[in-house]
Amino acid sequence: MPKLLFHICCAPCFIAPYEYLRNEFNITGFWYNPNIQPYQEYMKRLDEVERFEKKHDLRIIYEREYPLEKWLRNVVFREQERCRICYQDRLEQTTRYAKKGKFDYFTSTLFYSKFQDHELMKNIAERLAKEHGVKFLYRDLREFWKEGIERSKVENMYRQQYCGCIYSEKERYYHPEKVKQGSDLV
Repeated sequence: MPKLLFHICCAPCFIAPYEYLRNEFNITGFWYNPNIQPYQEYMKRLDEVERFEKKHDLRIIYEREYPLEKWLRNVVFREQERCRICYQDRLEQTTRYAKKGKFDYFTSTLFYSKFQDHELMKNIAERLAKEHGVKFLYRDLREFWKEGIERSKVENMYRQQYCGCIYSEKERYYHPEKVKQGSDLV
C-alpha cells in the first residue's frame, strides 16, 4: 500500500478519515500545530491524539516544539490572513516531513473540517507538493463530518469548540452584541 503522511489537527477530526482511508493507504499520523492556543488547549488535544495512537496501534510522528512566538509574529497585524498563514505553515511542515520520510502522499485533517477554506488549502497543498516533490492526496473529507462527531463521542474523546488559535477562540465565545455596554470596573 502507498505510504500516506496524515497531518492531524486533533483526534476527533482524524477518527473518521482514518477509518475511511486506512484500507487504501499505510497511514502515519503527523502532529504539528503551533496555532493551538492556549498551551493547556494544545496539551488536551495532544493527549487525545496520543490516546488515539495507543488505542488504534497507529504510528504518529510528533513535532513537539511549540513555537507560539513564531506563529504569533507571523500572524500579528495580518489577522485577516491568519488562516492562510496557518494552513501554509502546517501543510509546509507536513510536506517537509513527507519528503524526508519518503512518503508517497501527504494530506491533512484540515480537509475534514466544514469550517476551513478547502480551495485555499488545496491550492497551498498542490503548490507545496510541486515545490517539494511529494504527491498531495486531496479527498473532500467533509462527508464524514457527522460520522466523525458520533465516533468521537462514542470513544469519549475531548472535543474542542474552536479551531485552535486564540482568534478563533475569541470568535467562538466573544459576542459583543451580548455584552453589556460600559464597564463594571470602578
